Amino acid sequence: MEEPDIKAAHKNSSKRQNPFDIPVNQDLVKVLVNFIHQETTRFGLKKVVLGLSGGIDSTVAAYLAALALGPKNVLGVMMPYKTSSADSVSDALSVVKDIKIKSMLFNLTGSVAELAENDTDILKNKVRFGNIMARMRMICLYDQSNEKKALVLGTGNKTEILLGYSTLYGDSASAINPLGDLYKTQVWQLAELLKCPKQIIKKKPSADLWMGQTDEGELGFTYREADELLYYMIDQRYSDEELIDIGFKKAFIKTLRDKIRFNQFKRVPPVIAKVSNRTINVDFRYNRDWGS
Repeated sequence: MEEPDIKAAHKNSSKRQNPFDIPVNQDLVKVLVNFIHQETTRFGLKKVVLGLSGGIDSTVAAYLAALALGPKNVLGVMMPYKTSSADSVSDALSVVKDIKIKSMLFNLTGSVAELAENDTDILKNKVRFGNIMARMRMICLYDQSNEKKALVLGTGNKTEILLGYSTLYGDSASAINPLGDLYKTQVWQLAELLKCPKQIIKKKPSADLWMGQTDEGELGFTYREADELLYYMIDQRYSDEELIDIGFKKAFIKTLRDKIRFNQFKRVPPVIAKVSNRTINVDFRYNRDWGS
């Protein structure tokens, strides 16, 4: 079987235009800030809570939320594990200090250890362990959401959502998500525009689920390589033949298409068996703000 050759993806790159229709500028910032404000306040709420990992996505989301709602109405929650990178908390704290949002820290080591005591295989399987970590973090966020009467702010970007690089009911869970229609490359650009801390912009993306873990190491390709292909594949609706013609490798195209198809279940609500004439999410669908 032909292995994905990422480097060869740029063979005929001269045929491509600069990707992404959405310019990353102050107009985009205004759209995202208004989105957070409107979707939070339309139900009488004024606060959001988010996981603050010290990574690029949660940092950008925090900066946007502070602009939208004011720093005092944004709670950043740090949730390290004993093997977490040393700079995860320090980088998160640099965000807290810079934009003056509220913060709190939950150490997840004890909670995960209790689960592992009942099933020692958890620590041997990185995927299981990572999923448990992600869901533990979301338990903390939704508990604080209830306590503080705040919406959980999502931090997942379009690249991760399309490729299924997230944990169902873990980091994919949120009430609203300002970054979900922006590719990772655009999130980096937005971070530069918002003047986020340089060390966060430059460091390798990681969910910080185990020691030495990086997103691109797990995926097998870089975000920038994926983003360019995804833009033409999804936004421009290029066929495989057209993608090959502009220089993308057939094996790389298949790798990304397979990930998108396999992970569709993560992007839709649970499927309900239709047995009545009005089935939720089939025939019974009102706007999110219906009745408000």
